[in-house]
Amino acid sequence: MYYADLHIHSKYSRATSKELNPESLFRWAQLKGVQVVGSGDCTHPGWLKELKKKIEPSGDGLFKLKNDIAEAVQKDVPAACEGEVRFILSGEVSSIYKKNDKVRKVHNVVFLSSFEAAERFQSRLGKIGNIVSDGRPILGLDARDLLEVLLETDEEGFLVPAHIWTPWFSVLGSKGGFDSVQECFGDLTGHIFAVETGLSSDPLMNWRLSQLDRFVMISNSDAHSPQKLGREATIFDGTISYQAIYRALKEATPELLGTVEFYPEEGKYHYDGHRQCQSRLHPKETIENKGLCPVCGKPVTVGVMARVEELADHPEGRKSPKARPYYSLVPLPEIIAEARGVGAGSKKVDSDLFEMFSKLGNELFILRELPLKEIEKTCGTLVAEGVRRVREGNLQIAAGYDGEYGTIHIFSDEERATAKEQMTLF
Repeated sequence: MYYADLHIHSKYSRATSKELNPESLFRWAQLKGVQVVGSGDCTHPGWLKELKKKIEPSGDGLFKLKNDIAEAVQKDVPAACEGEVRFILSGEVSSIYKKNDKVRKVHNVVFLSSFEAAERFQSRLGKIGNIVSDGRPILGLDARDLLEVLLETDEEGFLVPAHIWTPWFSVLGSKGGFDSVQECFGDLTGHIFAVETGLSSDPLMNWRLSQLDRFVMISNSDAHSPQKLGREATIFDGTISYQAIYRALKEATPELLGTVEFYPEEGKYHYDGHRQCQSRLHPKETIENKGLCPVCGKPVTVGVMARVEELADHPEGRKSPKARPYYSLVPLPEIIAEARGVGAGSKKVDSDLFEMFSKLGNELFILRELPLKEIEKTCGTLVAEGVRRVREGNLQIAAGYDGEYGTIHIFSDEERATAKEQMTLF
C-alpha cells in the first residue's frame, strides 16, 4: 500500500511558498508518509528546467531525486520517517473561456509520462497563451481543447478535472462551471476517467450524482507549501509506477484502494457565505435569504454543499458502482494545537510535531495506524484522545465558506483545563 498526492504546486505559482522545490518536497513527502508526489506546474518553463536538473527517470515512468541531492536532504529526515519517494509529472491549468453563452472557469490537472512529452505539451500551450507568468497558467482555452492537445502530445497522458465543486474554478462549480462533465468535455468525455473531490467535498457527497458513476474519485492536497502535502491523498496498492497508477485509475482496478480526505466542512467552500461580512450560511439559510447576504444584501458565494444538492439525483448514503473506501482525517498539527490550546502555526506545535516524527514515524502512519497507547506514551493523553476522536469523527466543525477554511474543535476549554495529564513529549 502507498499514498500518492498527485496535485500540488511549485514556487512558480502565485501565493505559494518559496520552499516548494524538489528537495523540500522529497523531505516533506517522507515526513508525511507520501510515496508518490505530483511535480506540480510542469507547464512552466522555469520549473521544468529545475526539475530536469534535480530529478531523473526512475525506470518506471516516474522520477526520483538525483542521488547526490537526495543524500544531502536525507540528513534532515528522521530514521522513523525514511521512505521511498517518486515524482510524477503533473500540473494544473486554468481555462477561462466562453461556452454556451456563459463564461467558464475550469481548473484541470494534467499528467505526462516523460520530460519529452512535457516539453512538447509546454510548446503547444506556449503558442496559445502566457505560460511564464504563473506556474498554473491561465489560458483562454476550452477545457475540451486542452484535453485534445494533451492526448495529441502524449498517448499516455491523462487529465483529471480538479476540485470539481469549487465555486469559482471547477467543472461543476456554482460560479463558472457546467451542470455536467459531459457538457464541458463533449466528445472527449470518454477520455476522462477520474475526478478530484477537492477539500470541500468527500466521496459520499459525489456518490449522490449518477453522472459521476463513470469516474473514480481521487483526492490530493493541492498544496501551496510543502507542509500541506498529504492533507488529502489517494491510496494505491501494488507496483509503484506511472503505468500502474494510470491503469488503476482508468480501469478502476483493485490496486485503487481509496482516498484520504479532509472533513469536507473544513474546506474553504463547504457552506455558502460572504467572507467580507463574516456571514456563514447553511444552504437552507441561503434559500430563506433569497441568495443574499443578511449583512450587506449582496449575493453570497454558493458553496459545495448547496451545489451538490442542486445536481444530485440520489439521497445521501448511496454508493457509486466504482466506490472505494475513504478515511476522513484532521492534520496532525491541528490535533496538537487543539490539545495544547494554541494556534496550529505556533512554535510549540512545530516542536512537538517533529518530536513525534522522530519517535513515532510519519504523519499518515500516526493518524491512521499507530496504536493509541503508543501515541499516549510519547505525547500524553490529550493528543492520543484527539487522534481517537478524529478517527471516529467525534469533533465539531464550524464549516468553511467563501474562501475561509472551516474551524475544527476537538476539545472544549473545560476538557483541557481538567485534563489529568498535560501533554508531554519528554
